[in-house]
Amino acid sequence: MHQSNFIVREPLLDPKQRVIGYELCWQQQDGKVVGDADLESLLGFVARHLVDDAQGWLLRDKLLFLDAVPAMFSLDALHALPPERTVLSIRLRDLVDADHRSAAQALRAGGVGISLRDADLNLLGRNLSPIASFAEVRFTGADVAAQARSYAAVKGASLRMVGRPVATWADFDACAALGLDAFVGKLHLTPRDGNPVKGMSPAQSIILQLMQMVQTNEDVPKIEALLKRDPALIYKLLRFINSAGFGAGREVQSLRQAIAMLGYAPLYRWLVLLLATAGSGYSPVLMETAVVRARLCELLGQKFLPKGEGEYLFVAGMFSLLDRLLGLPMEQVLDTIQLPDTVVQALTQREGPYGPYLALSEACELSSTLCASMASALDISPLDVNKAHLSALAWAQSVTA
Repeated sequence: MHQSNFIVREPLLDPKQRVIGYELCWQQQDGKVVGDADLESLLGFVARHLVDDAQGWLLRDKLLFLDAVPAMFSLDALHALPPERTVLSIRLRDLVDADHRSAAQALRAGGVGISLRDADLNLLGRNLSPIASFAEVRFTGADVAAQARSYAAVKGASLRMVGRPVATWADFDACAALGLDAFVGKLHLTPRDGNPVKGMSPAQSIILQLMQMVQTNEDVPKIEALLKRDPALIYKLLRFINSAGFGAGREVQSLRQAIAMLGYAPLYRWLVLLLATAGSGYSPVLMETAVVRARLCELLGQKFLPKGEGEYLFVAGMFSLLDRLLGLPMEQVLDTIQLPDTVVQALTQREGPYGPYLALSEACELSSTLCASMASALDISPLDVNKAHLSALAWAQSVTA
C-alpha cells in the first residue's frame, strides 16, 4: 500500500487547542475502500519509520491513532510501537466476538489505547473501560441538549471522547463546552476568527532585521549587537540550534559559535522558524502545520535540487502559512520580507523550481487526489513521499517541543 498510495494525517486537538496527537490513514483513491490488509500495512510502515533504535518514539509526547481490525491485535509491528502512545480505533461490533474482546482487554492492560468508532452512544454509557479508553462521537451541531446528555453518560463510563467531524472553530468551542476531550477536523489550516494576532510583534521585527542581515552576510558582531536587544531571542536561538531537529552535532553556546559551525544559511532557517513562533496568540496547530509543511517541502526536493536550495524550499513551506500566522494578507507579508523571486513565485503561484514541491506538501495535508499526479510529475514515488511525510512529522516535534 505504501508503494501505491499516500499517507494522510489529521491532528487531534485538546480543549486548549494544543496538538495532542495525529490520526494517520491511507488516502482513498478512485472510491476504493481501504481493506484490512491495507490497515495492517500502515501499522507496519509507521512502526518502521516512527520508532528509532536509539531515539525511541519520534513523535515524543504525541498520541497516534490508527484505524484497526482485530487481526492487528497480535501483529509484531504493534508491539514495536510505544503502548502508551498508540491508540487503535476499532468498531464496537468487532468486539462482539469473545476472543477479540479478550485480546482488546489484554492490549488495554498493556497500556495500548482502544478507541471505539461508529458506536451507539446509548451503549457507551456502560462500563467499557476495561476494553476501551476512547470513544468517537459525532457532533452534528443540532439538538445540543440531547448530545450533552449522551456525552455525560459516556463521561460516566470513564471513556475519553473524541469529537468528529469538528470542521469549524465554532463547533470546536461547542464541543469543548460539552466536555469532549479531543477533536478531529479540518482545523489545522484555519485561523480562528477574532485571532488577536495582527502583524508582527517587536521580537518578530528584530528577527526580520536579523534575516535581512544574514541574507546580506553582515559581520557577526553587528548581528550579535542587534540580537542582544532581546535576551529572550538569544535563549530561543540557542535552544533551537541545540535541539535534535536542528542537527548541530554538539552544544552551541553563542551566536558566533553557531555561525562558525553552521554557516549563514542554516542560521537563516532558524530565523524563519523563530519568526513564525515568536509571537503570541497563534493557534498551536497552525504553527505545527507550518513547521511540518516546511520540512516536508525540503525533504521532497532534496534529491532533485542543488544542495543549497533546500533552505529555499524550507522557507517556501514555512512562509506559505505566515500570512495566517501573522493575520496579514500574503501581499503585505511579501512587502515586509525580502525573498528571492523563485520563493515568491512558489508562494503566489505555486510555480517555479519550488512551487510544485510546495503544492505536493499541501496536497498531503488535504487528502487531495492530486497527490499521485503531482508526485509523478516530480518523479517522486509514493514510498518516498510517505517516508518524507513521517520524517517531517517527527522532525517538527524536535523543534517545537
